[in-house]
Amino acid sequence: MSNGETNGPYLTAALLCEKVLQEKDGILSAIRIVDRIIATAQGSQPPEQMPPVPVNIAALLMLKSGAARGSYTVKIQSVAPSGFRSPEVSWPIFLEGEDRGANVVLQIVFQATEEGLYWFEVSFKDELLTRIPLRVVYQRLAIGQTGGTPVH
Repeated sequence: MSNGETNGPYLTAALLCEKVLQEKDGILSAIRIVDRIIATAQGSQPPEQMPPVPVNIAALLMLKSGAARGSYTVKIQSVAPSGFRSPEVSWPIFLEGEDRGANVVLQIVFQATEEGLYWFEVSFKDELLTRIPLRVVYQRLAIGQTGGTPVH
């Protein structure tokens, strides 16, 4: 954290995945970790511009308290390749101290309207904790009589 605090909380995981399972014993499993989505368009003349692509993924954040104790808020904000910032999403957490921590699982649903690198910025106490990348790639496949060929 840039504010000089080095005694917690500590980020043990920050990732995007298809889904997060939580077993009866509280153990989490991140299924199909995602950092890239490939959108394709097929046809005799696929569109030059990427059509909107539905994105439905889960964000998993795992924090360990360290010396931090009490109630806090974790915030996530997406930043599109153009620099457009979505509204922040806030999530309350409670930290008990030391090796105890908090896990945050958020479902992220949006329409990717541009190709490129999306960032999901994670903040704690209004300080940037980390950034999680997601690249959206658009591939045009022209289909003729000989099959599909990528168009560049």
